Amino acid sequence: MIDTRFKGRDFITILDYTKEEVETILDFADVLKEKFKRGASHKYLEDRTLFMIFYNQSLRTRNSFEAGMTQLGGHAHFLDPGKIYTPALEGDEVAYSTERVSDVARVLDRMGHGISIRIYGDPVDWIYGKANRIVREFARCADIPIINMECDIFHPCQGMADIMTVREHFGGFKGVKFVMSWAYSPSVHKPLSVPHSAIIAAATVGCDVVLAHPEGLELDDEILAATRKRADESGGSFEIVNDMEAAFEGAHVVYPKAWTSKDLIPPIVEKPMLEETQALFDANKHWICDDAKLAPADRDVKYMHCLPCDRGYEVTNEVIDGPHSVVFDEAENRLHAQKAIMALTMDRVGGVGDGG
Repeated sequence: MIDTRFKGRDFITILDYTKEEVETILDFADVLKEKFKRGASHKYLEDRTLFMIFYNQSLRTRNSFEAGMTQLGGHAHFLDPGKIYTPALEGDEVAYSTERVSDVARVLDRMGHGISIRIYGDPVDWIYGKANRIVREFARCADIPIINMECDIFHPCQGMADIMTVREHFGGFKGVKFVMSWAYSPSVHKPLSVPHSAIIAAATVGCDVVLAHPEGLELDDEILAATRKRADESGGSFEIVNDMEAAFEGAHVVYPKAWTSKDLIPPIVEKPMLEETQALFDANKHWICDDAKLAPADRDVKYMHCLPCDRGYEVTNEVIDGPHSVVFDEAENRLHAQKAIMALTMDRVGGVGDGG
């Protein structure tokens, strides 16, 4: 049966989608992955155009979206904000070097079928929430779907690839202990978007989610409340601990990754407090995923990371290159999950969800 629920919808956060809708996207991603593996044509977006605006550098995101659009029969345009008139919010314009987001969105809306945006960190002066406002301003002004390729609050496409990988390795989500943990990095330039979307995604589908981090590295309170609500609705669970070893006890999935302190970046403070953040990070260098940390986990525990990881800091080579690591399955699944998202939202009739 043709499923038209997704046609024309934005994909800014998984919170905009129900558990059943998320699982429908995952099911279709499985169909597309199988077609890709056997070389079967699946040109659901023939002659469709996706505009990709990258304020930040990228390996997996750019290539998975570009390859995905090609495999779906369409084309992805890479737009470097420095080579176009940089889209800016009202009040942030600079004459002849920027263009108001509302104008950019309405122009691209007339020329293509979707707009995807990656923006966080330096391009918005680390003002937490500003990048998300830019993404939502695009959505307000354009009628075609807006896909969030990562902002400062959400990385929903990564979250979809994360839970797709969990389902592949465990056959489902019930009873799966999913641990999102902070891990040490010598760089403090780490947005909160990956942990936010990881816990939202895992809670939405019913995992038993554990968030682990040192004191001072709490996530957004609104995201935590939404995650708890999702866990309650899905039959999963959600808890927060400040001990990495305790969190890993009996874990089926561990996801250790650095993120910055929301309390040491604007708007809570006037400007990013880099020295204070670095001191907080350096006080927790023992938060590293190594063989000793994995010892109390489930014997078939899977190590996940969005990549790029900081080897020797967040994780040892023995773990990321060892038998527990599924990071390259996870990276590959960015392609398939995003193809499902694009095909379902950008399809001319919105009717590809039947797996045709």
